[in-house]
Parts: sequence; structure tokens; C-alpha cells
Amino acid sequence: MGVSAEKYQQSLDFLFGRLNYERMGSSKYSTSDFKLGRMQELLESLGNPQSEVRTIHIAGTKGKGSTSAMIAEMLSAAGFRTGLFTSPHITCYEERILIDGRQIEPEQLVDLVSELIQVVEQLDLKPGNLSPTFFELTTALAWMHFQQQRVDFAVMEVGLGGRLDSTNVCEPLASVVTNISYDHTALLGNTIEQITREKAGIIKQGVPVFSGVTQPEAMAVLEEVCREKQAPLYLLNRDFKRLVEPCQGFRREQTDDSRLFPDSNQQTIQVRTPWSLIDQMPVTLLGTHQLTNATLAVTVIDFLRQQGVPLEDSQMRQGMTRLKWPARIELVQKNPPVVIDTAHNGASIEALVETLAASFPQTNRILIFAATKDKDVGEMLETLLPSFQTVILTQYRSNPRRIPVEELVELTRAVQLSTGNTSQLSITDSPEAAWLQAKDMLTPDALICVTGSFFIAAELRELLLGTTDEVLVSEPC
Repeated sequence: MGVSAEKYQQSLDFLFGRLNYERMGSSKYSTSDFKLGRMQELLESLGNPQSEVRTIHIAGTKGKGSTSAMIAEMLSAAGFRTGLFTSPHITCYEERILIDGRQIEPEQLVDLVSELIQVVEQLDLKPGNLSPTFFELTTALAWMHFQQQRVDFAVMEVGLGGRLDSTNVCEPLASVVTNISYDHTALLGNTIEQITREKAGIIKQGVPVFSGVTQPEAMAVLEEVCREKQAPLYLLNRDFKRLVEPCQGFRREQTDDSRLFPDSNQQTIQVRTPWSLIDQMPVTLLGTHQLTNATLAVTVIDFLRQQGVPLEDSQMRQGMTRLKWPARIELVQKNPPVVIDTAHNGASIEALVETLAASFPQTNRILIFAATKDKDVGEMLETLLPSFQTVILTQYRSNPRRIPVEELVELTRAVQLSTGNTSQLSITDSPEAAWLQAKDMLTPDALICVTGSFFIAAELRELLLGTTDEVLVSEPC
């Protein structure tokens, strides 16, 4: 580290000391707390760094992070200096701001925060609630870093919703809405139409829109907004699609007990875009939903090619092959299989359960589960419980929005009573204790799955892997 640990910590303390909605329940704030004018004022004070960066802007209920990472990797593989902004982080704050897969350096972070502080001190004194929040400052940091490092492209993932999100100040080359399902309903609305309209808030006049939504009511909203904005709309299974199913199956790992493990590299798809047929595209992330995300990402890249961005199919394949996206149905240990996933709503839990059923033959399944307030935990548990023989309930430590384990026990027992589920319940007060319990329950046919929240995924991933980005080696089928 080129700066002192003290200065680095002071920079983080300044950021995390701001109003931080990631650490607050939705009952504590409303849409009136999100003001794009405040973000615009902040960026104007910084010289509008976002105006100097070519951007792809991505919203959606789930899959927007994976899709963002795929697009960024393909651009980087083609030799373009590419920024990637995502949230939240899994292990460290710097994960949110990447260039060509490399995190912002601590000394770069300290320098940028020092510049920010001078601006924020002035904004804090102005009337009209112009004091920037944690996420607004983090978004501004990303724009500043990408501008200073002269990136060719920036891929910006929406934090929450779209219309009022602090990333929604750019004029992108393309807007992407991955999919729509129920999440953050207190803020975004209780219907698919309402949620879609919030996500569609990122659509700009004349800027092409690419979407993986499938519900008729969601497509209708997108079509309406795109007509109003005169923005071309490209929809999954109408304008672009996946033509070839991946090869599924297992390869035999050379271990003492000859266990079977899924090979993430064995998924290969063929994509028909409005302009090309692109085949043999590898998808290294597990799950059918990732094939949809990949189809969307490849189509966006092919659109950029039509706009004159030089990029070969082989470079797209190279980027997709080297993609790593931690804690998204991630196999962090093979013997026994340990899967960590950030699923935290009904749709993402369904995708996890489907992937486990398709990819892992183990029959003794152990779930480590913790959740966040304001989520539909009952719906999550109804989907999860039938797939696990043992459920270890716990609570993470890193965020005050956690559901206390005692409350989680009541929710789980209520679900079991209403559904007739007989999974064995176990209770612990920390992720470490949950992990130790799970290890004590191992049998030759065991699988351990950690899910329910970004925060439980982050804490147990760090426990198992440390802060290193360990990569599992796999071979194509």
C-alpha cells in the first residue's frame, strides 16, 4: 500500500460515515430521499467526469451485476480500457470500482476521497438537502477514477431501481434492463408494472435499450417508455435469442472418492443477435439464468460492433472464458461441494435451487441461511426448504439490517408448519459457528450451500477463502 493505513482508514471512515441506505431498512426512507439534483450538483462541482466517459448503463432486479461483468470482460479482452462499477462489495470496498478487473488502488482511493471532501464540505453547507450520501459519493468516485484513468468504456450497474439511482446521470451508448421481479417493493412498487417503470427510468431519448424481461406486463411498460423516448428496443426471444442449449453433465474429478463435480466451463451457447450469429460462446457461471445474462451481454457487445467498435468473436469468447464473479452460485470448495450465493429474493432463490438440482447430485444437503430485514423471507424459505435435509439458521454481523436469528427461527417454523416441511433445524449466532456445525454434519454425499443475503455470502466467503481471490481450475467438456 502506497499510503499509510491511517489515511486509508480515514478515507473509508469518511465514506461510510455518510448517510448509507445499504445499512438502513426501507421503512427508514422513501423515494423522496433520492434526489438526482443532489447527484448532479455533486458531479458539476467535480467537473462532470461522467460526461467524458462512454457508458453502458445496466438496471434490473437480478442478473445486472453478472451481465455488467460479462460486458466489461469482453470489452477488456478486446484491448479496451474498461471500467466496471457494481455494488455492494463482497470482501472490500474497492471491489466496487474496477478497471480491466483490477480494483482501484488504496492510494488512488485516498487521493480521490481527499478531492471529494473539499467539495462535500461546501455542499453540506448549502440549503436544500445537498449533502451527498454514501452511494452518491461512491458513484462519483467511480466516475472520477474512470475519467482520470482515461477508460475507453465504463459499465455502470444501477444500485437500486433506476429512475432515481445516482448512476442515472449519464448519457449512455446503450441502456440495459436485465429482468424484472419483486424486490424492494416498499420503494419500487408492488406490481411488475410499477417496478418496471422505475427500472425503465434509465431509458434516455434515442438511446437503444436491450432487455431480458419476459413478463408481458413488463414488456408493455418498456415498449411504452421506449416509444415516448424514441429509443429502439431489443427484447429477448423477439429480437435476440439463445439457440443452442449448453452441454450439461459431470466430469469425474481425480479425488480419492472419485466425486462428481460440475464443470462451470462446460456451458456453451449460440446467440442470434439482430446482426450476427455468434457460436461457441462459453459461460463460466453456473445456472440457466446465467445463459440468459450471457445472451443479453453478447447482444449488447454485438450492437457496439455495429457502431464501429472493433471487436472479434474470439475476443468475446476470451472475455467470457476468463470471467470471475464471486458469490454468484460460486463453488468455493469441491470436497465436499460448498456453494455460496448472494440470492436474496424469490426469483434469485428459485434460480439457485434450479441450478443445484441440475448441477449437483449430492443428496445430503445442508443450508446455511441468514437474511435481511424488508425481504420476503417466507417466500425464500418456502422455495429453499424442500431442497435441504438440514437448515442452519444464523445471522451475519456486518450490517444492522440483519434479521436476528431468534426471529428467523419463528419465520422458518411458520413456513414448516404451513407447508409440512420436515427439514432439521439448527440455530447458531454467527457465521463461523454455522460453518463449524455444517462441517460436523458432513457425510460422503454432502453439499453445503450458503445463501440468503449478500452479507452472509460475504462473511462466509471471507472465512473460507480469506481475502484472496481463489480460482478453481476447470476443464471444458
